[in-house]
Amino acid sequence: MIKRLRLLVFGQVQAVGYRYYAQKRSVELGLVGYVKNLPDNTVLVVAEGEEKELHQLIYSCLTGPPHAKVDKIEKFWENASNEFTDFKIITT
Repeated sequence: MIKRLRLLVFGQVQAVGYRYYAQKRSVELGLVGYVKNLPDNTVLVVAEGEEKELHQLIYSCLTGPPHAKVDKIEKFWENASNEFTDFKIITT
């Protein structure tokens, strides 16, 4: 069953390649959605796909790229909207 997962990632997660890491891992897992930096220095990841792959994404996001330091992740499970066709980095 397809689900949507929103992750709010706290810590040293901006200016360390975190968005590119999250995009690469999401694509590897066959997920669709987006990742973007937020003004409060957190990163938002919105992904849709099978629950098993979404759990793998959570694990990957807890680690992050080499220079990231993830303090915590808040997880929000939602119904999938099926609005995405790929996984993008939003830069605005």
